[in-house]
Amino acid sequence: MSAVPEAALREHVLDTARMTADTLDLVGCESPSEDRGALARSADLIDALGVRYLGEPAERIEVDGITHLRWRFGSSPRVLVLGHHDTVWPLGTLETHPARVQAGRLTGPGSFDMKAGLVMAFHALAALPSRDGVTLLITSDEEPGSTTSRALIETEARGCRAALVLESAGPGGALKTERKGVSRYEVHVHGRAAHAGLEPGRGINATLELAHQVLAIAEIGTPSLDTTVTITRAESGTTSNTVPARGRFFVDVRTATAAEQRRVDAEMRSLRPRVPGASVRVTGGVNRPPLAADASGALFERINRIAVELGLPPLSGLAVGGASDGNFTAGVGTPTLDGLGAVGGGAHADDEHVVVAELAPRARLLSALIADLLAETGHAGA
Repeated sequence: MSAVPEAALREHVLDTARMTADTLDLVGCESPSEDRGALARSADLIDALGVRYLGEPAERIEVDGITHLRWRFGSSPRVLVLGHHDTVWPLGTLETHPARVQAGRLTGPGSFDMKAGLVMAFHALAALPSRDGVTLLITSDEEPGSTTSRALIETEARGCRAALVLESAGPGGALKTERKGVSRYEVHVHGRAAHAGLEPGRGINATLELAHQVLAIAEIGTPSLDTTVTITRAESGTTSNTVPARGRFFVDVRTATAAEQRRVDAEMRSLRPRVPGASVRVTGGVNRPPLAADASGALFERINRIAVELGLPPLSGLAVGGASDGNFTAGVGTPTLDGLGAVGGGAHADDEHVVVAELAPRARLLSALIADLLAETGHAGA
């Protein structure tokens, strides 16, 4: 894929047919988070898109064997455009969920979350008169928690005027102006095994201790503050006639504020065993800080002003429980607007789809927002 000459490029960018074709290409290259070979093939394809629309290949940044792609324009980054290309779908999903367009919907694994958003980013940046001051970062491990990319994301976000996240939009095209913070824990319980029929009294029952801890943790949530503490997977014991010696379970925490996130963390770490002789160990902790309304408010007002200027309908804002890499950018103090990607639905579900007619208008709006931010910070591109 070679770079398109400037005159021809102007005919391609922000064009629905071209954006649809590019999205189908990306969706047709499966990229599950856990498959490094598939991720490498997908990264090569995305890199080629960068050459086509941005005129240069990505800088490849490898962390613990995972490669992330960065394009940095100019010497003073001011706007970070952020996305990921890994998906939750295993290899072979295309056989049952093909990449295709029917009745105005583009379907396929990762189409909505978030390969269409990546295509929108390339087209939006290609439409700018100047990209000086923009950094585009596309990571490869967002779905399992951004383990290798978090430090990179935070470093790129610090000092930027704005972080614009190309995660998929909410219902009706709503932007995601608030995201809950996420914490994840694993609780390990240890007892002592014994024969359940011959000497049950010699055992220390890990399942009983696990039950005590589950009930205690279930009380930590605070519905009035929108704090949820959810026990998810649990396991304990070995055979049906043995007092279980160990068990463990997992806890998913979602909080609207950093204060609540700290409170829950303190309570999780203060857990103590209830069964004599048992022990409890808690691992894990805060995964993503909240993206609060004050981190997105000014950008949300700005993009709505721009939408009016472009003759587009006003946008709504939405608070969601799911997290994204926008939580990290907001966590380091960078104003962050999320949900700027595709309009559609069915993220992580069998009906995942993108509304094709919304691709070009959303990309045009994104391009105008970036230009507006660059102009305010003294860069060309107004």
